Amino acid sequence: MGTRVYRKRKCVDWVMRSWCIVATLFAVVPLFSVLAYVFVKGIGGLSWNFFVELPKPVGELGGGVGNAIVGSFVLLGIASVVGIPVGVLGGVYLSEFGSNRFGKAVRFCADVMAGVPSILIGIFVYTLVVLSMGSPSALAGGIALSILMLPTIIRTTEELIKLVPTSLREAGLALGMPKWRVILRVVLPAGMSGIATGVMLAIARAFGETAPLLFTAGYNRFWSASLDKRISSLPVQIYEYASSPYEEWHQQAWAAALILVLIVLILNVSAKLLTSSRSHAR
Repeated sequence: MGTRVYRKRKCVDWVMRSWCIVATLFAVVPLFSVLAYVFVKGIGGLSWNFFVELPKPVGELGGGVGNAIVGSFVLLGIASVVGIPVGVLGGVYLSEFGSNRFGKAVRFCADVMAGVPSILIGIFVYTLVVLSMGSPSALAGGIALSILMLPTIIRTTEELIKLVPTSLREAGLALGMPKWRVILRVVLPAGMSGIATGVMLAIARAFGETAPLLFTAGYNRFWSASLDKRISSLPVQIYEYASSPYEEWHQQAWAAALILVLIVLILNVSAKLLTSSRSHAR
């Protein structure tokens, strides 16, 4: 009887393991297929000039996406300056003082915003900022990306701050430190690596967004050093090249897509490494 039950359990275990492996392959194969396809299509268009030159006019060979790469990092810098402090402070508030009705409302709004389509954020910022400024601009694009970053940063910060042991807070309070200093000097440093992971994930999401930038940042074929003027970005540059009828631009779109994928991949791997270092520290 015992042997029969054991064999039955082993059979069920083997079947479930097999299904898990098959499901994993169904999830992993499309991902690596996309990465491999983008790599094959885009690697031929990469060169040093492609990283540093401006786009060429129609009919001229060569050119690059240097302005789009710089523009993407400018937009990301604006979004980080606006979104990271607000998101981290919001997460700290929800973790330490968010047990009231206001905290529950903010938490609910953050969860809802995480599922809002990015194009709606673009329309919102277009109505609020672009129309008042008169034209798309780097500032409007950065604000749109910062709004997209907020839900991830707020919720990640809140959950990571909650994981900080209560004994650390009590030790700081027992030493006579006020609560705000305990949060600043004890709680935040203890959860900093986890907060940095959430920030990296939010940045990775914002870096690849296209829809809100079409409404807010616009498109610019030249270098842009002014925050109140149009600015190019990698996602919008890919959109412009891919929707054109020119084969040369299609090749450059694939190369730019490869650059975008590699940057997003680096950001996600960095977030994973931060998580791993935090786990080893424990």
